[in-house]
Amino acid sequence: MPVKYLLDEHLRGALWTAVLHHNAAGVDPIDVVRVGDPPDLPLGTKDPDLLLWAEREGRVVVTKDCGTMPTHLGHHLRSGHHSAGVFIVRGHFTLPQIVFHLVLFSHAGDPATIEDQFDFIP
Repeated sequence: MPVKYLLDEHLRGALWTAVLHHNAAGVDPIDVVRVGDPPDLPLGTKDPDLLLWAEREGRVVVTKDCGTMPTHLGHHLRSGHHSAGVFIVRGHFTLPQIVFHLVLFSHAGDPATIEDQFDFIP
């Protein structure tokens, strides 16, 4: 089953557009939602609540927040919760490279390799 993603609030713009262009091509589309789109996940949602929502929905969080998200994920896990995982986007990669990574992991990756941990893209 393909991996589902949740884009953090700071990735709503150009990355979202790149994903939409990729999905419009109809080849290996990926399942992505953004913070602010689901009614129960408004803009401004704090990271701990974002992790709870992503856990409930079985989505891997995609974020640029390498400063606090790993700490929030640690608190989340120590509280007895789980996570489909967190991908942290490195700033020096192009949008096509990031989308390629998301597509590749969604369709050919092993979701168990990211569960309850974070990793960097790419």
